[in-house]
Amino acid sequence: MASEAEGEVAAGPEVVLPIGAQKHDPAWKHCQMVRSAGRVKLKCVYCHKHFLGGGIHRFKEHLARRPGNASCCPKVPPEVQETMHHSLDVVAAKKKRKQSLAEGIRRMTHSAPPAAAPPVDATGAAEMESPIRMIPLNEVLDLGSVPLEETPPEAREMKGSTSKKRKKLAARHASAAPPAHQNPAPQTQPFHQMVMAFDAAASQLRHFDQSASNKEQVYMAIGRFLYDAGVSLEAVNSVYFQPMLEAVASAGGRPEAFSYHDFRGSILKKSLDEVTAQVEFYKGSWTRTGCTLLADEWTTDRGRTLINFSVYCPEGTMFLKSVDATDMVVSSDPLYELLKNVVEEVGEKNVVQVITNNSEIHAVAGKRLGETFPTLFWSPCSFQCIDGMLEDFSKVGAINEIICNAKAITGFIYNSAFALNLMKRHLHGKDLLVRAETRAAMNFVTLKNMYNLKESLEAMISSDEWIHYLLPKKPGGVEVTNLIGNLQFWSSCAAVVRITEPLVHLLKLVSSNKRPPMGYVYAGLYQAKAAIKKELVRKNDYMAYWDIIDWRWDKHAPRPLDLAGFFLNPLFFDGVRGDISNEIFSGMLDCIERLVSDVKIQDKIQKELNVYRSEAAGDFRRQMAIRARRTLPPAEWWYTYGGACPNLTRLAVRILSQTCSAKGRDRQHISFEQIHDQRMNFFERQRMHHLTFVQYNLRLQHRQQHKAKAFDPVSVDNIDIVEDWVLDRSTLMSGQAEQSNWTEINQPVNNITSMGPSDDDEFESFIEGVDNEMIQAASRGTQEEDD
Repeated sequence: MASEAEGEVAAGPEVVLPIGAQKHDPAWKHCQMVRSAGRVKLKCVYCHKHFLGGGIHRFKEHLARRPGNASCCPKVPPEVQETMHHSLDVVAAKKKRKQSLAEGIRRMTHSAPPAAAPPVDATGAAEMESPIRMIPLNEVLDLGSVPLEETPPEAREMKGSTSKKRKKLAARHASAAPPAHQNPAPQTQPFHQMVMAFDAAASQLRHFDQSASNKEQVYMAIGRFLYDAGVSLEAVNSVYFQPMLEAVASAGGRPEAFSYHDFRGSILKKSLDEVTAQVEFYKGSWTRTGCTLLADEWTTDRGRTLINFSVYCPEGTMFLKSVDATDMVVSSDPLYELLKNVVEEVGEKNVVQVITNNSEIHAVAGKRLGETFPTLFWSPCSFQCIDGMLEDFSKVGAINEIICNAKAITGFIYNSAFALNLMKRHLHGKDLLVRAETRAAMNFVTLKNMYNLKESLEAMISSDEWIHYLLPKKPGGVEVTNLIGNLQFWSSCAAVVRITEPLVHLLKLVSSNKRPPMGYVYAGLYQAKAAIKKELVRKNDYMAYWDIIDWRWDKHAPRPLDLAGFFLNPLFFDGVRGDISNEIFSGMLDCIERLVSDVKIQDKIQKELNVYRSEAAGDFRRQMAIRARRTLPPAEWWYTYGGACPNLTRLAVRILSQTCSAKGRDRQHISFEQIHDQRMNFFERQRMHHLTFVQYNLRLQHRQQHKAKAFDPVSVDNIDIVEDWVLDRSTLMSGQAEQSNWTEINQPVNNITSMGPSDDDEFESFIEGVDNEMIQAASRGTQEEDD
């Protein structure tokens, strides 16, 4: 039952704690984890009741309104209550099946009578232990969870048929048993008992899990459905694919298939209700953290310009709507009116900034928007700026030549089944190409990956298979061999990686789902400049790259939010308290004047800034606070240690909780263009809008769950990114290529292959490159230039 200490409202101030990405139970979406009075509790987002114990299961019973272990929530929406009921039923069914299996195994293993004591020979000594023994359960049960390629030899032996197991055990018994005249017949009884136990265990397992043949039938049925319906094979990467299979399996028997009308009707309506409830949960945080309106502009295959409007906050990103802006983006006036209407729809008081494309027309419309709404900023997309820097770097003569040589290597290998299989063997299943955000990033991510695999590639071209089989048959092999063996090529690759790696990390950081990037971008640009200068040394060499960075970043106007984010990030500010440039401090003052309309609050913030800049600033100087600078996101750091400066803390949280990128989620296979077709019936157009709303918001929720996606470089699904990295250039110069067949390529052992680093890895790589010298240079707004 509920503790007496639990109530509708907790006593004392609350600190909202982050809920880890590994918590996938649906009930976590409807609660907050808070710390109050030194204790961690779960808080219902509907009735605000606190739970001191019992875990998420007890909270789920609260939402399902099941009496017993928890009180019933009086405000839970019906659709959430129904979802929690279903989740509890699934958990109970799984528990019951496990108990049934365990009971069956217990009865099976204890049904045999104990073996008779071994007879004693004439000397009085006991005979040797009987060779017939009960096989341990883990030798009998083949759980089928390890792919064949990864299964140890001894485990693969256990996958034989029941009859083979019987014969093997019988032969072992016959060869080791004493002559028949020395052993009475009853001694063979334990063998029969063991065989019966094995058959019973196998029967239980077949009932509990699918056999290999049944699994193959399931896979074939799913494959035929995907092929016939024309569904992209990327669908199996969805985070909802495995839960779908589990839900079908848990239904038992032969589940009745839903109809075409069910998926267009009742199921879509329920999905719309679930997504809307999640969106409403996000909206609840807007007044506290503020939000960023994102205008993701893109061009369809038919040349139509669409803008997908979404709203970002630290809780998650929600999709609002898609607008056909083909006739609006040609002039700043209609674009301004469109942005103005969407800001009013979201709520002027909630919006901290609006991020759009970086063109001149967008800049003009954005500045007008800032004049209309004096409490928000317009910002160009930082992701687009940084990606433009990498694209410009790719066009520099020396770098472009290295990229072309690397593409010659990958194009050769990925167009020969023999070379590809040989590469996978020498690289232990890895790929030369790894997933990247954009085409420009693909160039430098691949160069780094190839450099890291340099020794394995050199071993590959030295192998007998490469020399005696591949070189005589495949045109271009000699050129590729010489490239891989060229030390100058690898030295140049390393230099390019060192020059571009900070920008690649920053590109990943600005689109990260783990933490808002606002407090890191300004410092990240100086980190990139420092890396370029360190590598190239001479001013005449590195200034060309610096000019690219400055032109892309300062193309339109100063960015007060980025400057204030650097100032308010404790990781950077502590080492430069008294050495901040006028540009950075002016950016901070701009944010105070624009984001805080009350002049009395502005004056209080000004006084609290002095406390923040002080060497002895109360909780700011605690050892806990100092250690947390590198681990806690900046906004959470202010929540925890900014109690002495409440007004500055509220402003810091609103600034540091924002994103810098308008880049949207994968839009493939969503009918954005179709919803703007005026030929549709009114009801069907409305239904299509709702379907798109559900589809895109589910994909945006994927980003919070961080599911690693399988990646095949040669797949058509990745053609926009891999581009000509997998095209064979040698045939253009050397004539007809070897005619390989895709069925000859060895299938990857693991389902997840060639994954790039995670968001956590990218952030750690970024932090490792931060040093006091770089921070001080960024705080002064200048970097020393050597002649």
